[in-house]
Amino acid sequence: MKRAGVIGWPVAHSLSPVLHGYWLKQYCIDGAYEKIAAAPEDFAVTIQRLREEGFSGVNVTVPHKEAAFALANNNDAVAQSAGATNLLVFNDGGVSGRNTDAYGLMASLKSETGTLDGKTAMLLGAGGAARGALLSLDQLGAGTIHLLARDRAKAQALAAALTPHTKAKIAPGALADWNSVAGDAALIVNSTSAGMGNNAPLGLDLSALSRDAAVCDIVYHPLETALLKDAKARGHRTIDGLGMLMHQAVPSFEAFFGHNPDVTPGLRAALVAALDAR
Repeated sequence: MKRAGVIGWPVAHSLSPVLHGYWLKQYCIDGAYEKIAAAPEDFAVTIQRLREEGFSGVNVTVPHKEAAFALANNNDAVAQSAGATNLLVFNDGGVSGRNTDAYGLMASLKSETGTLDGKTAMLLGAGGAARGALLSLDQLGAGTIHLLARDRAKAQALAAALTPHTKAKIAPGALADWNSVAGDAALIVNSTSAGMGNNAPLGLDLSALSRDAAVCDIVYHPLETALLKDAKARGHRTIDGLGMLMHQAVPSFEAFFGHNPDVTPGLRAALVAALDAR
């Protein structure tokens, strides 16, 4: 039996076991996918233990993505650009690191809105999730990406770090710049934790947006954040975080269990049911 899992601290909230379990059952694969709780100081020794136990690999969630990047013997180009790894694959040569977050968001957005074809996008936030999200928007074909954060200096630092890895022009700024640049954006992506759980929403004035702009929030708990609720009320196309979660898992499942799975309405329904049961 092939074994894999998701490692984090905490990890009890993860939907990944539901997601991978759905595919294991759908494709009749003899495998198991487990939650693995590991404190930061125990991360490296836990990975070594999992390798010795014969695991195929693990998905990596907060707060371990940078530690996973440092631990891997080699990281793919996207992980190197992002400076973070969310997939570790165990093999005879050691541990290979990949970043599938950027692919997951790109595939989710593409399925909902198509490519950007040189249009302007806006990314909110300059934290850990913003790195992969910015690469996603570049892969989607954005011509310009407005990168807005509460701390303008953080946005400027992230823009400087990723400009060598992107074709798009990255224009850093502060959230205070929202009203002056929002009207140009065809797509808005929120990569902050604002609106997640009990966190306060960003509270942006969406009247600054073009009516044709699409709005995405990578949060999936709650499934409809205040940002998405406000955007839907104004008639904008909205994209929640479940699409990114499902699509980023595709290369992981293939690496762990040797089958390239499909993202389907049935899978989404299973994840929504799991969220509703919480």
